[in-house]
Amino acid sequence: MRLLIVGALEGQLSQATKLAMDGGARVAHAPSVEIAIAALRKGQGADLLLVDVLADISHLIATLESEHICVPVVACGTETNAAAAVNAIRAGAREYIPLPPNAELIAAVIAAVARENSDFLFRDPEMEKLIRLADQIAPASASVLITGESGTGKEVLAKYLHARSRRADKPFISINCAAIPEALLESELFGHEKGAFTGAVARRIGKFEEASGGTLLLDEISEMDIRLQAKLLRAIQERLIDRVGGTRPVPVDIRILATSNRDLSAAVRQGTFREDLLFRLNVVNLKIPPLRQRPADIIALSEFFVSKYARENGLPERALSEEARAELVRAPWPGNVRELENTLHRAVLLSSGTTIGVDEIRMPDGQSLSEAASATSLAAQARDTAETVTRSLVGSTVADVERTLILDTLDHCLGNRTHASNILGISIRTLRNKLNQYSREGETIPSPAGHKQSAA
Repeated sequence: MRLLIVGALEGQLSQATKLAMDGGARVAHAPSVEIAIAALRKGQGADLLLVDVLADISHLIATLESEHICVPVVACGTETNAAAAVNAIRAGAREYIPLPPNAELIAAVIAAVARENSDFLFRDPEMEKLIRLADQIAPASASVLITGESGTGKEVLAKYLHARSRRADKPFISINCAAIPEALLESELFGHEKGAFTGAVARRIGKFEEASGGTLLLDEISEMDIRLQAKLLRAIQERLIDRVGGTRPVPVDIRILATSNRDLSAAVRQGTFREDLLFRLNVVNLKIPPLRQRPADIIALSEFFVSKYARENGLPERALSEEARAELVRAPWPGNVRELENTLHRAVLLSSGTTIGVDEIRMPDGQSLSEAASATSLAAQARDTAETVTRSLVGSTVADVERTLILDTLDHCLGNRTHASNILGISIRTLRNKLNQYSREGETIPSPAGHKQSAA
C-alpha cells in the first residue's frame, strides 16, 4: 500500500503517517496539493491520498480526473471542521477521518483500500476453476488477457492477479483505453516532455513508467487505435518506451495485463487489431463467464451487496427473502455484476423492513425483474432476427437486395404503389420503372388489390 499524505494540519498528519507505517503502508508526504500533483505527474504513484480537509480538495480531484490519474482521496481534519468535511465529500473524497487520528480507523481505511484492490468474491464451480488457474499463473511474469462481457469483473480479476504476484508490493496502474481520446492516449501511456505539444506545460510521466516494477492494466485494449498498437507492441517486446517529444528511449520493467469485452480474433480478421499484438498479450487467457452462467455467485454477491449498502447508508442489516433469491437467480443480468450491484443497492434503499422481498427489487425504470427479463428476451429475439437477416444478405448483389426490399415492401402495402414509394423514400415514377423492369425479368408483382400479377 502506497500512501501519499498531503498537507500539515498542525503536525497531526505526522502522527497519521506513523500509524499508517505501523500498519505496513509505504508513506510519502507532500506539503501542498500542487506538490502532490507534481509528484503524481512524475510517476511517484500512490494507492491512496490522505489529504488535509482545509486543502483545496475540489481542485485536487478535478486535476486528477482531468489528467486521468485514478487515486482515491480520503480527507482528514479536526472534528470542528464539519462544513469543510461536507465540502470534501461533495467534491469526491471517499471518506472523512477526524483528527487526532485513531490507529484502528487509519488501519481500517488502509485495509479497505487494499481489500478493494484484491478481493474477488465467488462461490460457483465455474469461477472456482478460473480462480485456480489465476492463482497458478499469478506469480509468473507472463502477459494475461482477461476477457468477458461488460460488468463481469475483469478489472477486479486483474487486481487479484497483481495482489498475488511477485510484484504485489509494487504499483498496480490501470488505464482505460476506451475512456481517453485517441489523440491523448499515446501521451497517457508513454508520457511527454515539456513543450511536446500545446498544453504540455511540464514533463509528464506516462503509465508505463509509473507502473515500472509493477503491473500495468490496459483496460478495454480492443478500443485502441491500430496505429498506436504498433508502438504498444514495441514497448511490450523491448520494454522500452519513447516519451512524446523525447529524444531517448526509457527502459521499463512491467507485467502487462489486458482486458477486452470483444472477440479480438474477430477484430484481427476485420483489420482493427494487430495479430502480433494479440499473440503478445494472449500468453494466458482468463475468460470470465457471464453472471447468468454462475448461479451460485448471484446469491453470494447479492448478500455481500445488501450487507455493504445497508452499512454504508446507516441502515439496519437486511436479508433477502426466498422469493427474492429465486427471482435474482432467474434474471438474465445483461449488465452482469455491475448491474446486480446497482439493483441490490436500490433494493436496500427501497426496503423498509429487515427483509428484502421481490417488490423491492426493481429496475431503474420501476420494472420488476421478471418484466425486465421478458423485455430482455424480446430484445434478444429481435437482435437474433436482425443478425439472421443480415447474414442472409451476405453474397447478394446490391441489385438483388434492392429488388427484395422493393417487392417485400410492396407486398407489405398490399400492392399500394403510393404507400410503398413513401416507405422506400423514392418517387412513384422510380418505383413504377423498377416494377416494370422486374416484370420484364419474370418477377410476379403484387397488384394494388393485394393479388400477384406478372406486370406492374
